[in-house]
Amino acid sequence: MKKMKEIKITVKNITEHRLFMPFLCLAAVLLVNVLKTPDFFRISMNNGVLYGYLVDIVNRASELVILAIGMTLVTAASGGQDISVGAVMAVSAAVCCQILSGGKVSANTFENPFLLAVLMALAAALLCGAFNGFLVAKLHIQPMVATLILYTAGRGVAQLITKGQITYVRVENYKILGGYIGNCPVPTPVFFAVAAVLIVYLVLNKTALGLYIESVGVNGLASRLVGLNSTRIKFLTYVLCGGLAGFAGIVASSRIYSADANNIGLYLEMDAILAVALGGNILSGGRFSLFGSVIGAYTIQALTTTLYAMNVSADQLPVYKAVVVIIIVVLQSAVFKKHITELRMKKSVSIESGR
Repeated sequence: MKKMKEIKITVKNITEHRLFMPFLCLAAVLLVNVLKTPDFFRISMNNGVLYGYLVDIVNRASELVILAIGMTLVTAASGGQDISVGAVMAVSAAVCCQILSGGKVSANTFENPFLLAVLMALAAALLCGAFNGFLVAKLHIQPMVATLILYTAGRGVAQLITKGQITYVRVENYKILGGYIGNCPVPTPVFFAVAAVLIVYLVLNKTALGLYIESVGVNGLASRLVGLNSTRIKFLTYVLCGGLAGFAGIVASSRIYSADANNIGLYLEMDAILAVALGGNILSGGRFSLFGSVIGAYTIQALTTTLYAMNVSADQLPVYKAVVVIIIVVLQSAVFKKHITELRMKKSVSIESGR
């Protein structure tokens, strides 16, 4: 009996863990893939490069993972979302590719134009994040309304930088960011995604920043009363979100060796918000789980890969994705969890009364 109680307690602890539902949703999507495609988990080596559905999911989700990290911080601190991250990706890619292509801002006179281009692109993204942060933190504009400005104008800015054309890059170093490093069989974007997660995780947990963000998100007024500068913390989260979006834009443009202002990061802001929601995070702010958002990002990419494997066309993809996401969100909702808990209690009571 004692062992049975211990097992029940262990199972209860696991099911009540905040990462249980995100993991369960990801496992469900992967299970559907296995039933539909028996060799889904098969990974092969061809010409020194890893191939397989899992490799494709992990690789293609890299930009979304980076965006989801920044979106998590913004959501936790301000209780709102940054819907301009896709446009910021386009701006960052445009700046980087324009410099490397010897465009209006030429890098021919610098010793390392590659490094200059990346730094300038990140600076532009940080500036975009600072703009959003100023509107939200200082002027107290609703996050959705404040970031709507760059969501609307960001791609126009990117078009101005590239003069309305797709800017192609022929710099070998730049191709590595979205390709492969030397003879390494693992795609480079995977390393960037892992590095971004680890760096942000260490910063949040080895410093008091993570606690400050949660405190401001739960109650900004109370945080100010205990001495926290909630305005500065909110501003910082938007700057970080902009910087991460810029980094994702650089990786995305490196995949295609060009800056396509119309398509880079298109609709990824919605996927980033969904990743945060699927990760079990509260969209109204407060406590957050960084790894939950990462799992949510991989779940969305796994779902996308699944639908493509089922020969679903790109224009029909959002419909199927929306249906599945609705199911997943309902399963993770507080109302559904409460209903399940009540059913368990009724069942346990009926069993006890039967004895």
